[in-house]
Amino acid sequence: QVHLVASGGGLVQAGGSPRLSCAASGFFSNYAVAWSRQAPGKERELVAAMSRKGDTIYIADSVTGRFTISRDNAENTVYLQMNSLKPEDTGIYFCAVRLSPYNSDLVYKGPHDYNTWGQGTRVTVSS
Repeated sequence: QVHLVASGGGLVQAGGSPRLSCAASGFFSNYAVAWSRQAPGKERELVAAMSRKGDTIYIADSVTGRFTISRDNAENTVYLQMNSLKPEDTGIYFCAVRLSPYNSDLVYKGPHDYNTWGQGTRVTVSS
């Protein structure tokens, strides 16, 4: 099984640029990965995703131009670089892996497309 541990969250000022990390046990280089977030009283939103080979990246409209996703297969880690943070970016951020035996290089844009999730790390953006 794959175990995910997210880190890098905390209290940051608006305009800050933290980087979230998600370390995975075992190999995850053959799987698509993603980040989602959930704010109090709001529906969970997938904000960034990467295809299995990394050839395709999806960034949600709400964070496009500010967030980017990357991965380091040698370290079994996926990153979410967040720039120009706004108070509305506050929430719990979760990383995810889509465990699949297939070799397609598609990008998956929905939270339900992923079947393995980490516990999440909280990001609080102050004005």
